[in-house]
Amino acid sequence: MSAPIKRVGFVGIGNMGWPMAANLVKAGFEVTVCDVVPGRADAFAAETGAKAAATPADAAAGADSVVTIVPTSKQVGEAVEAMLPALTKGTLVIDMTSGQPGRTREIASMLAGHGVAMVDCPVSGGVPRAKTGQLAIMAGGAEADLDRADAVLKAMGTSIHRCGPIGAGQAMKALNNLVSAGGYLIGIEALLIGQRFGLDPAKMVDVLNASTGMNNSTQKKFKEYVLSRRFDAGFGLDLMVKDLSIALEVGRETTTPTPFAALCREMWASAAALLGPGADHTAVAKLSEQLAHTELGGNKAP
Repeated sequence: MSAPIKRVGFVGIGNMGWPMAANLVKAGFEVTVCDVVPGRADAFAAETGAKAAATPADAAAGADSVVTIVPTSKQVGEAVEAMLPALTKGTLVIDMTSGQPGRTREIASMLAGHGVAMVDCPVSGGVPRAKTGQLAIMAGGAEADLDRADAVLKAMGTSIHRCGPIGAGQAMKALNNLVSAGGYLIGIEALLIGQRFGLDPAKMVDVLNASTGMNNSTQKKFKEYVLSRRFDAGFGLDLMVKDLSIALEVGRETTTPTPFAALCREMWASAAALLGPGADHTAVAKLSEQLAHTELGGNKAP
């Protein structure tokens, strides 16, 4: 039986990773963090009492488990390659990146050859729930490895779903974001139709939330980030396009027809091209506004 995890290396303390790693510190784990942004690990250590490392290998040295949460599977592969000399047999890699299931399986197979286990545990809930430790976590991997990861995951999330073998968590995460992205776009179109008809979009959101049209976007995004014109939910538009591309990749691999998913991904990708790098995912509403020559909450063309 494997020893419980006490020492955690943490690679990637961005918008999501920072509060997630902070919750591990609060839960009593010995955490060592690293990030590609110069000075970020030192700032985190100064704020939380964790240790800072200059490289993934330094973060992994002596760790019982290493958490990775970076933008892409390519970066996960690079981080794992960098830390491989520091990983010892029995170390558990917990990849919380919204990555590509196929690539994750390749990395897991390589690590297994070195006596290192890997599970994939992407999250949903955004920055607000990352801060409160109430993330939903979709987990893939061997049951014994997920059992061992359980205490680490419970420090960051309150809803942990075991979805299947390695890669299953990431497949589920991409499909979850596909559903979320589709609901967001159709909701924005409904608000634009209603406003042009003469309805108040804020009142429309209230009605949707009391009716069958309710979804996460009507509950937590439309008033907060669109009608307010803030567009600052903390999740990048480019990352949503990446997740939708992964969902379509899973669709192709399973020979599943995906006409609506393909259109949904195309619209999000078009918005990303229109708005440029750095846009928040909630700003995808601006594409629909451009098409309608209407700004939600106003009457002028955006």
